[in-house]
Parts: sequence; structure tokens; C-alpha cells
Amino acid sequence: MPLPPVLRTLLRTTPTVAPVPHRAVLSITGSQAAEFLNGLTAASVPGHPRSHFYSAFLHAQGRVLHDIFIYAHTTPSGRSGYLIEYDARPSEAPPMIPMLKRYILRSKVKLQDVTEEYDVWAAWGSENDKSWETERRWDFARSGVIEPIWDKDGEWPWGSAPGVIRDRRAVGMGHRLLVHKGDRPQEASTHDVAPSEEYLLHRILLGVAEGVEDIPPMQAFPMDSNMDVMGGLDFRKGCYVGQELTVRTYHTGQLRKRILPIALHEPDQSIATMDKALEDMPSLSPQSEIRPQAVQSGDESATRPRARGTGKLLSSTRGVGLALLRLEQVEAVEQGRARFSLTSGDGKEWGATPYWPDWWPQKPEESPE
Repeated sequence: MPLPPVLRTLLRTTPTVAPVPHRAVLSITGSQAAEFLNGLTAASVPGHPRSHFYSAFLHAQGRVLHDIFIYAHTTPSGRSGYLIEYDARPSEAPPMIPMLKRYILRSKVKLQDVTEEYDVWAAWGSENDKSWETERRWDFARSGVIEPIWDKDGEWPWGSAPGVIRDRRAVGMGHRLLVHKGDRPQEASTHDVAPSEEYLLHRILLGVAEGVEDIPPMQAFPMDSNMDVMGGLDFRKGCYVGQELTVRTYHTGQLRKRILPIALHEPDQSIATMDKALEDMPSLSPQSEIRPQAVQSGDESATRPRARGTGKLLSSTRGVGLALLRLEQVEAVEQGRARFSLTSGDGKEWGATPYWPDWWPQKPEESPE
């Protein structure tokens, strides 16, 4: 199911810029900074020293510690380095700087927290963003992993302008900016300036997971969290922390979960018949259980979905959210054999219907032999 019509009214159609809260920035400099990062990130550090990228730090068992944006950066003294942007909220992950210091050993690398120097903003909806958003091509693995195929002879997909990352995690995400603390980005003069909640709504509608609420550190696997589809993983690079399980899943595993956007509604309601989204519904706690329930059918031969396991609600706002769901249960809901429900803090039950974002890769139909 694509983005339901009732939810399209929530999409902002004018150029918009909004602050991104809870972000920290870490500087990495030194003659071996690129080599150091390449041994830790789940994506390859670009060969060009001024190229940005998106990736993650994993722990040894392949679970996510931090999802990160890495900006190529030149210091005031002219030295090349990197700025790492990440979610600074407390979590089960070890603090970023002590974690990275464990791996420095004799590497010629310097770490510095520069959070007090930068604010993070997101901008989307402009014609300029649409100009570089080329048609996507995808590689589909048997395991269910999906990778974007970037044009090796074209522009670097994530961009190289200082302090500006092209957000290629999903079509329509726009771009991301590092701005000096307290300043507004240049886009503020040409875009609608919106609160941070509008950025949260924007990425939920597009199905983009981000930060500790959506990708819980020490718990989430990168492919379950769509980091393969969002371009944050390289399954062909050399050794890095967490590589073994990640690559094994790619080659011999089978993905059974994905993060999908969901629409929340009354239990007896269908989103196809809703007049408007439930924007004034009560807040729901992250990690709330999303329960699958079989729908009664007159066809006794119909296969009922297994009730094994529940989904988890992640970020949510204004009647929509992101959820980690079992794919077999999503299929059952799409076929009318099951429905999802969850309970809010006041004890009320709500229905939850997942959908696939418009940009989600569609596997080509295999021609019959």
C-alpha cells in the first residue's frame, strides 16, 4: 500500500527548513582520520577527501551503536578532517568519544566535541533539491537486502559542499546543514521556517528512521532499520567492526523485519475511508507493542498469520508513526487476513495500518522461464 490519500494532506508542498534537535557533532582530524573511520563505519569512507556520507557505527555483534552523518571538513588551519553528526540523547550505547578512543591506539587522530559550535537543520521541497534527485536504481539480494546503485561516473550522491549533505536516505528528504551555533541557514530567507516537529513529521511520512528512538542502540540491526535501502551500508568493503554478521546476513540470511510508516486510527476504521488524520490523538510511548490479530474469514482454508512476536512503535506524531514490524504480519494485513492494534497510555486501543513509502524500491517482475 502506498502513502494513503488522507496522509498526503500532511505533506508540506512548499520549500521548508527546520532545526533538527538532539544532535551532537564530533570533530576527527589527523593524517590517518580517513583510515581510522574506514575501520569503524559500515560504509566505505569516500576516496575524495571532500565527500560526505551517511553510515553507522556497529558493535561486534552487528547491532547499531549510532546512525551517523559524516561531513568532510577543512579546519581553519587548512587540515582535512571530518565532522560526525549523531543523536546525543542518552541510550544503551557507550558515549561516543570514549568508544572511539578505544580504537585509536597509535593512529594519528584527534577527537574533539564541537557540539557547542554547530546547530543542525534540514531543508526540503525546493526545486534545487529536485534537480539532483536522479531516478534511483536498486540491487536486490536474495536475503531481502536492497542497495541503491549510485552512478560511479556522476556526482558524489551525498554531495561535497561544505557543511551541506544531500540527504539520499529517501527521495524527497532534501538536504541537511551544519550551521554555526545560534545562526539561521541561508535557506531561511527563501523557505518556510518550521519547528522541529515538522521535520519529524516529514521523515515519518517518508519512512525514514533516525536516532535512538527509531534505531535503538545495542538492539537494532542495520538492515531491519532500512540502513541498506537508505545507502548507509557497504557489503563489499574490507574489515570493520560488526562486519561479520552484517555480511553473513546479506549473503545467507533472510530479512524478517523492516521499519515502516504507520497510520493510526480507530480500531473499527479503515484508512481508506478516513476523512483526515488523527492529528490530535494522545501521545504514544516509543517501544509500545503493536499486536497482530487475525481477522475472521469465512474461508477456512485461508492461511492465518502466526501471532509470534509483536511489532514496536518508534517515533510518532500527529496520528502517524514509524514501527518495526515482521514482514509476514505486514503481508497478512495487506491481504486482509490480519490487523494491527496498540494501546495508548490512557488504556484506549487504536488501529495501526502500515504502508510502503512512494519511493520504496519495487523489485522488477521476473519473466517466466
